[in-house]
Amino acid sequence: MSTFLWVIVPYLCLAVFVVGHLWRYRYDKFGWTTRSSQLYENKLLRLGSPLFHFGMLGVVGGHVIGLLVPRSWTEAVGIGDHLYHYAAVGGGLVAGVMALVGMGILVYRRRTVGPVFSATTPMDKVMYAFLGAAILLGMWNTIAGSVFSLGGEYNYREGVSVWYRSFLAFQPDADLMARAPIGFQLHALVAFGLFALWPFTRLVHVFSAPVGYLTRPYIVYRSRDSRPGPGSTPSRRGWDRVG
Repeated sequence: MSTFLWVIVPYLCLAVFVVGHLWRYRYDKFGWTTRSSQLYENKLLRLGSPLFHFGMLGVVGGHVIGLLVPRSWTEAVGIGDHLYHYAAVGGGLVAGVMALVGMGILVYRRRTVGPVFSATTPMDKVMYAFLGAAILLGMWNTIAGSVFSLGGEYNYREGVSVWYRSFLAFQPDADLMARAPIGFQLHALVAFGLFALWPFTRLVHVFSAPVGYLTRPYIVYRSRDSRPGPGSTPSRRGWDRVG
């Protein structure tokens, strides 16, 4: 079971993540969009969207540092365990609360605004469920493991982080995750489930950037002046007979 959960399932989800995006880009380019609903409602969106997106930037940044940067590297630059712990807990909770509150506003908006609710797909609902569960489990691990130290203090940098780096190196050590607390295990499984769903949801817009706007020609908008200027001839309609 440990091999199935922490070797087979993660690589299956990774394969679906990569192949799914290639398939989506090849066969559904016009569907590669956020499916924006800003035209339907803007007040709640202007509040919830920045909270959610800036919070998620902090969450992703914290995971990148916590999972990919070894403990020896931070110690080498003078960041001890206590300083790292306080920064990770404080920053993680702030980012998590921002993302959770922002997501709550967006879900409330999607449920209560008629046109937005009508534009919601079943895959949107599944995606919101997985994303919300991943955020909640991550915050629970931070609070339970770091603030209350429930079940004893667990150093994920010597367990989950090492397993994740071994997973990326295609040499996964399933025992490291098998010994992790149940909260970290659930968080990892829900996250991999979200990655497997990713190519088939609006989350694909994460990998889009308006690079073309930097090189495209300017679009000049001019208003039509009904009064001809000096030396100009009145404009005629295109369907007028010539001569």
